[in-house]
Amino acid sequence: MSGTLYIVATPIGNLQDITMRAAETMAHADWVACEDTRVSKRLFMHLKITKPLIALHEHSDPRAIQRLIDRLKKGESGAYMSDAGTPGVNDPGGKLVEACFAAGISVVPIPGPSALTAAISVCGFPMDEFVYLGFVPHKKGRVTMFQEVAQRDTPSIFFESTHRILKTFDELKKHLDPERLIFCGRELTKMHETLYRGTIDEVIKHLQATSIKGEFVLIIGPQ
Repeated sequence: MSGTLYIVATPIGNLQDITMRAAETMAHADWVACEDTRVSKRLFMHLKITKPLIALHEHSDPRAIQRLIDRLKKGESGAYMSDAGTPGVNDPGGKLVEACFAAGISVVPIPGPSALTAAISVCGFPMDEFVYLGFVPHKKGRVTMFQEVAQRDTPSIFFESTHRILKTFDELKKHLDPERLIFCGRELTKMHETLYRGTIDEVIKHLQATSIKGEFVLIIGPQ
């Protein structure tokens, strides 16, 4: 009888956000595959869990996935975690899950932290319908994306890095109605977490008065 693969969400900043179910799942799994073993070790030290860690990221050889599938077929139970947040949400994990379904192996989600849902919960916009866009393209498709965001009536959510956040705001200003409200979450759940909400000019002003360092989640509010 085949084993089970557990897809485990882990903290995006504050280690206290780990769920009891996530900790118990990883403690009882035969092995844990993770995006970066060096990052995952810090969480395991915090939880006082000793477990074999197997590196599996977006650039891993397909044979690495097959080796895990073979172990699951033998009845072992395994868990997969990304560096932070929920695997598969702009993080690795999708290819392993796809392989499990193809092999008839049970997959169980262990839900928890996600920058996406954290931002949604505090943005103050009606979010019964929205479009999630992942990370902003570095080059090709940036302008088209911003044009579509500006024309869309429903909220749009995307991620941006510290290196391009001001450039992204400058480009958004060319397309957005100056009175349209936006939300910007910086370093969510971390020590320097900061939330900004207002027009794009107001958010830029507040952002420059605090810091542009960190990881950002942006939500362009509804028209």
